[in-house]
Amino acid sequence: MSRTAILLLFIGLMVSMFMFSLNQTVLATALPTIVGELDGVDLMLWVSTAFMLASTIMMPVYGKIGDLFGRKPLFIFAIVMFMFGSLLAMLAQDMMLLIAGRVFQGIGGGGMMILSQAIIAAVVPARQRGKYMGIMGSVFAVSSVAGPLIGGWLTDGPGWRWAFAINFPLGIFAIVAAALFLKIPRVTHEKRPKIDIGGMVLVAIFTSSVILVSAWGGHQYAWDSPVILGMIAAALVAGIAFVFVERRVSEPVIPMTLFRDRNFVLATCAGLTIGVAMFGVLSYMPTYLQMVHGIDATVAGLMMVPMMGTMLVSSTAVGFIVARTGRYKAYPIVGMVLIVTALVFMSFMKADSHAVWSILHLAGLGLGLGLSMQLLVLIVQNSFPIAIVGTATAANNFFRQIGATLGMAVIGALFTSRLMSNLSAVMPTGAGAQSANRLTPEAVSQMTGRLHDAVVTGYNDALMPLFLWVAPLPLIGLVFVLFIKEIPLATRIDRASVPPRAVVAKAPADPAHASLDTVDSAEDAEDEERDDDGADDSDGGGQAATRSIRSTAGERRSPVGDRP
Repeated sequence: MSRTAILLLFIGLMVSMFMFSLNQTVLATALPTIVGELDGVDLMLWVSTAFMLASTIMMPVYGKIGDLFGRKPLFIFAIVMFMFGSLLAMLAQDMMLLIAGRVFQGIGGGGMMILSQAIIAAVVPARQRGKYMGIMGSVFAVSSVAGPLIGGWLTDGPGWRWAFAINFPLGIFAIVAAALFLKIPRVTHEKRPKIDIGGMVLVAIFTSSVILVSAWGGHQYAWDSPVILGMIAAALVAGIAFVFVERRVSEPVIPMTLFRDRNFVLATCAGLTIGVAMFGVLSYMPTYLQMVHGIDATVAGLMMVPMMGTMLVSSTAVGFIVARTGRYKAYPIVGMVLIVTALVFMSFMKADSHAVWSILHLAGLGLGLGLSMQLLVLIVQNSFPIAIVGTATAANNFFRQIGATLGMAVIGALFTSRLMSNLSAVMPTGAGAQSANRLTPEAVSQMTGRLHDAVVTGYNDALMPLFLWVAPLPLIGLVFVLFIKEIPLATRIDRASVPPRAVVAKAPADPAHASLDTVDSAEDAEDEERDDDGADDSDGGGQAATRSIRSTAGERRSPVGDRP
């Protein structure tokens, strides 16, 4: 692919990733108003958690199916599902329909996220990919602030339902861009691969059980209740069964052989801790700013801008530096230190602390996220051949999203529980839980005297100490990053790896065990045959076509700088 073709493709992928990341944050400032109108403060955490849960479950599914059958139709399907969920949420008249819409958004969003990263990995070499991954990281930076800002502006203006309506023009544009610019060879197989249905079901059971335990435990149900204990048992059984299933199927949705790679394990574990910290803060910080500082939704969104700025600048700058120097290990280390520091400082804020401290701490958090988040994905992609890069990327993102969903669920459950307890103790006699459920920023701003101070303090004391509880997780992530081995980034795209169907055919006894070993052997044996042509031949047919072209027309080689 030419530089122009890659850039046009990249625009479409950026739009789809922006849609996904925007919908992780766009409701943050609108959430107090939404739950107040729909009478559902007690269900507040599910507006975000439902989206994250569905997208997390679907990520490894999209990654594997994309590797096996091609990514273009799957990519368009994901966008359509996302738009359908947006329609349901926009028309919701109660919390249950709103949450259902968020589930469908997550089903589509998981594919939009994973397939965008996998497509870039298939057309840009790892050394040069740092620039693109850095810009992709800036999408999360922009959406982390643009989301609350747009959500706040819409809530104060035409209404929060427009936060879902804006997905339709963006979705149509992303579909058109994919249809016109995404050129992927048709996927053909000598023998149709078997889809790992069992593994996909077990992933869904495990993920759902873990999230429900974290969201309901100690809140809606006691930790020793039959419901919680049953879900813990379901998670354990599903997890153990998943390992056994994945070791025996021919095309595992998350191959166990991925975990033989040191950098994959370390980068994935570090990414999981980042997910907890990032989305635990992003999901509830705008609500905190509105309730505690008495500002409207738009201003709360603007107060998140410093976080966007530092994350955007650091993510983009480090991407170009890595592309130029090829060195990358130091940046995630510094990033993790900054994340821990920001969380600790945020935990000591009080209800009467000046808002400037919130801004400074958010800026530090954004700087740390920009230095680490996308580089961890690049480290994973650099460890595997193109034939399974989608699966590896999806597995990495799956565990990071597990962390993000756990962060939102655990912090949300604790925040909601502590908040309802605090409010019940200070609300006027006879108002009860229903009055607490109907609290909006406008209602709090109209309170005066001791009642206002008590409610504001209740919000602060319910959320801020939780960040100190979370801080040890990215500290553990720092330890993981320290042990990452800095392997030189590939300067050409590996087209010599054996396609999935050939791997299965050559496996001597256990295809699941031999798949990566066979790929690695082929890669070592044919290392000199790497090229950097930009076609997405992660499927068997594409690779065969590439080798056929090389055999008849010779390899096209060019200096690294000649390609994006």
